[in-house]
Amino acid sequence: MFENLSERLQNVVSNIKSRGVINEDNISDMMREIRLCLLEADVNVQIVREFTNKVKEKALGEEVRKSIKPGDMFVKILKDELVDLLGGDASPLVTDKKPTITMIVGLQGGGKTTTIGKIGNMVRKKYHKKPMFIACDVYRPAAIDQLKDIGKSLGIEVYEEGKGNPVEIVKNGINYAKEKGYDYILIDTAGRLQIDEKLMDELVCIENEIKPDETLLVIDAMMGQDAINVITGFNDKLKLTGCVLTKMDGDTKGGVALSLRHLTNIPIKLIGDSEKLDGLSEFYPERIADRILGMGDILSIIEQTEEKLDQDELMSTAKKMQRGKFDLEDFLSTTKQIKKLGPLENLLKLVPGASKMGLNNVNIDPKIMKRTEAIVLSMTPEERRDPSILKASRKKRIADGSGTTVTDVNKLLNQFEEMKKMMKMMGNGNFKIPF
Repeated sequence: MFENLSERLQNVVSNIKSRGVINEDNISDMMREIRLCLLEADVNVQIVREFTNKVKEKALGEEVRKSIKPGDMFVKILKDELVDLLGGDASPLVTDKKPTITMIVGLQGGGKTTTIGKIGNMVRKKYHKKPMFIACDVYRPAAIDQLKDIGKSLGIEVYEEGKGNPVEIVKNGINYAKEKGYDYILIDTAGRLQIDEKLMDELVCIENEIKPDETLLVIDAMMGQDAINVITGFNDKLKLTGCVLTKMDGDTKGGVALSLRHLTNIPIKLIGDSEKLDGLSEFYPERIADRILGMGDILSIIEQTEEKLDQDELMSTAKKMQRGKFDLEDFLSTTKQIKKLGPLENLLKLVPGASKMGLNNVNIDPKIMKRTEAIVLSMTPEERRDPSILKASRKKRIADGSGTTVTDVNKLLNQFEEMKKMMKMMGNGNFKIPF
């Protein structure tokens, strides 16, 4: 997400921070580079002009000139303006109504139905809601089946009537949800390949009938600046409360995220950052600005680990590590927990200074973790608890059972022993960082 833009802007930041003085000459050079960065990221031209003018004006102001570290003050100005451009304060989902009714709209191919699954998954896990889906796309072949498949995989009920009047289906679905005690209702509406009068009339009828708490437009971030026209078209007819940007993990420049709020006044509420049903994040402008400028996003790391990992199990494992009682059963359990976080390289990118440490380009082969898991699973419970009993014949059996080699088994055992030693030293307070 924003990789190219981030890398370019971080170079600018590094350059300006090395300057002892900020003046008209060097700030103009910096502004030229920032302007190019934003334009290449497909940010609206007018926005780029306004943004760079604001930054330049403030950077040449009295506060910066008198600052002990003008470079740091410049970075603060740049960050503040980025946050403002991205929308300022975060716009959280409405979740306090009972039931909360959320209508999802968008064009075909934008990821609308999948996004409904992601939102349902999020509000259940994070906000402890009991969600239900209503299938109102009665036109697209297999649309209802797709939503039912998503609902089944998540254990979320889907209300559907097959073909029929979408307005009546929604009314019936909401009554059913209230009877069954559901407190978060997500409505999947019909999409089209383009905005047309028939689509809009139907959505307006649904909106007027149910008066939803949220009307969220799902938009493909890879559309670039064309997305602005789509958002404007929907907002002219509907009372949009926010947008969901999908495919932010794809080959997208990110310009639409930087242009959207300024041009439409519609907040970005959520971003889709993977194809998986847990690949949805709430949009926090300040955190995004920190990521772009290489300052990391520690809060998102914490939230992801808290949401996806079993905290009691982690605490129990940590205590075992400190006592030196960590065995391969615990190792296997920890591996399974880590897998829940998704690709680790995505998490590493959120670490402050990730690009400077080379973490932006780290590629962790998922096959390595799978191979490790296979080796441990090929051991008996006794062998996992006490690896010292693993002699040549046992190692050969484990290698054959896991589809690996004895060398792979030995390598894993050596890594495990080194980790145990390190953890024991840390538990005893004898571990010192070697730099």
